Amino acid sequence: MGVPAGYGPAMSEEIHPFTINVNDHELTDLRNRLHNTRWPEQIPGTGWDYGCDLDWLKDLAAWWADEFDWHTQQDHLNEFDHLSTTIEDQYIHFIHQRSPHDGALPLLLSHGWPGSIVEFQDVIGPLTDPIPHGGEEADAFHVIAPSLPGYAWSGPTTQRGWGVDRTAQAFATLVDRLGYTSYGVQGGDWGSLISRQIAQGNPENVVGCHVNMMTAGPPGNNDDFEDITQLEQQHLDRATWYMAKDNGYFRIQETKPQTLATGLNDSPAGLLSWIGEKFYGWTDHNGDPFSAIDRDTLLTNVSVYWFTGTINSSTRMYLETMRSPSPSLGSTGDVPLGVSTFPKELFAARRRWVEAAHNLTFWADHEAGGHFAALEHPDVLVDDIRKFFRGLR
Repeated sequence: MGVPAGYGPAMSEEIHPFTINVNDHELTDLRNRLHNTRWPEQIPGTGWDYGCDLDWLKDLAAWWADEFDWHTQQDHLNEFDHLSTTIEDQYIHFIHQRSPHDGALPLLLSHGWPGSIVEFQDVIGPLTDPIPHGGEEADAFHVIAPSLPGYAWSGPTTQRGWGVDRTAQAFATLVDRLGYTSYGVQGGDWGSLISRQIAQGNPENVVGCHVNMMTAGPPGNNDDFEDITQLEQQHLDRATWYMAKDNGYFRIQETKPQTLATGLNDSPAGLLSWIGEKFYGWTDHNGDPFSAIDRDTLLTNVSVYWFTGTINSSTRMYLETMRSPSPSLGSTGDVPLGVSTFPKELFAARRRWVEAAHNLTFWADHEAGGHFAALEHPDVLVDDIRKFFRGLR
């Protein structure tokens, strides 16, 4: 695997080339573990209402073991320019895909949990080389897409404290190390909070912040809950559902992640259930999540967690962030903010709430899509990013 081989030499401010390389022993071990899974029972007539549906999980695990081609996915990921460096004694992996256009704007993309840089594989090309993808040269970006500390090839973490705040500081250091002094930030899930934190802490460098998950509470005005539109009510209902019925994972990951890790790190079927259930519940579909996200793309994302052994350190992000509450939920100040909302997103604040605390310059509501916008609707997300940053270069 790339991380252990490259971890030692990169323990400096130097930037090193990086290649993803999973060996055949690791692939054989994965298949054997999947074939030897001791499956739980399931009450007849139940399904997703109890958690991850067993029949769906068995079918997906069988495909992962016998049909999924990791080498094809690895080769595709390695088409991007991967690099590594060390920041605050933490190994950091990232994609740095420069545009062929010299005037491109640097753009830092930050993913979340249970995602990875796999989320960005369909947006990097259109962002860096817009002309073949329906854009103009003026829309070009130099893309920096790091694996979050503790995630994939940026893991595991070996110190306390790697929450949103520290990650934002590290990513700002990374962009500076690459020689960029003016750049944009974009993200969803944890990436949305990290992006807002970078903008908040580096207003002299960040030209704009675009997010596809926006958390914000009512500012305390008399009209906070007046004139709620049907779409806004749908977003509020979705957040209510999430808090009441879907955030059990959050509670355990923010309190006892180490207890959870032993099972998920040892059983690929367990890991697939833990992550797969979130992709089922957080994407926009009518019963088939693979109509929203390609099956092999989902398995590539889960494979990244498995082969790097970082499910434990990835979940620690919850504990570290909640123990040291981040100011990233506050205002991004004068830095322009852009928001894209999708109906199956977990949180989408009312526009007037966001306008009360931010320099909101772009807002787009979409009729389809969920939590993983870069995977579900990459063209829509790319178009929003282009529109938001056009006046900020």
